[in-house]
Amino acid sequence: MSGLTAALVGWGGVTLAMIANSASVTQERAALAAKGQSIATAASKVEGYRQSVDDLAQDLEARQDFMDTLYKTHFGGDDDKSADMVAPTAAKKSDKAGALTAKISMAPEAAPLVRLEERQRRFALLLTAAVERRADKAAAAIRSFGLDPDQLARSAAHAQGGPFVPWNGGKGAMTGELEHLADALARMEFLERSLISIPSGKPTMAPMETSSYGYRRDPFNGHAAFHAGMDFPGRRGQPIVAAARGKISYVGQRQGYGNVVEVDHGNGLMTRYAHLSRFAAKVGQAVARGDTIGGMGSTGRSTGTHLHFEVRLNDRPINPRRFLEAAQDVLQVQQIAKARFADVGNRG
Repeated sequence: MSGLTAALVGWGGVTLAMIANSASVTQERAALAAKGQSIATAASKVEGYRQSVDDLAQDLEARQDFMDTLYKTHFGGDDDKSADMVAPTAAKKSDKAGALTAKISMAPEAAPLVRLEERQRRFALLLTAAVERRADKAAAAIRSFGLDPDQLARSAAHAQGGPFVPWNGGKGAMTGELEHLADALARMEFLERSLISIPSGKPTMAPMETSSYGYRRDPFNGHAAFHAGMDFPGRRGQPIVAAARGKISYVGQRQGYGNVVEVDHGNGLMTRYAHLSRFAAKVGQAVARGDTIGGMGSTGRSTGTHLHFEVRLNDRPINPRRFLEAAQDVLQVQQIAKARFADVGNRG
């Protein structure tokens, strides 16, 4: 009996030992599985960090390329584009703020890239403010000539085209700040190009005028008549020059005007130079302000040697005086715009 009891006790001990050993193995397996899961999670995080940093770096590179291209297109060269060059303005929250926060939380080691991103955003905002101020000056100068810059822009909007070439930056790379900057630069570009094409130079060195724009008595019959331009007397053959840059659109004779040269300045603006004794330009020729296009004469319906000068908007005459007597500050804005385009052309 005692032997049986001892056998049972021994068998029970072995069983308990086997159970304990099995439990230990299960725990070890569970621990190994947990470690494996932890390693996999860590590996996933590392891969996520790496991908996040790579994505952010690619976005930053695309943005920088975009900003460099914009700057070179509108200002020429690769000058220092430090934010200190322009006055500060209030920052606006971007639609991409959530995406940026997610990237920061995913990849804390990407802090230097994040700081660079913020610097790019700040520069874009500051440059946009400077560009908008410059565009506003150009718009005010255009208004001083009695022209509506918005109407000019609407007219120009009907003459656009070209193949669609999508931007190759990522979805997150084109931020709201950059879109705003691109729009501001496009507006400044249009307004300044329009401004320097407005006739503001005298078409001849004649020191006086003999007939103004508007009502007058016809010099031939004495009846009331409308005079669509200004007359400048001078000597035969005296140089007649373009009042602004543009393209020669007509060279020939018109009834009553005699020999005529017309210059298309874009946006519906045209200048007409009449009663010429000779031509010094051809149709299609590009001219700058001050380029000689003809000589003073007395052809057509004329009582003596003089230049008849007209400014037309959408083929309707407007008073040239406002263009020839522009204020000095307006001419200065015009010259600054002209210098920028010359600089871009020389360096771009």
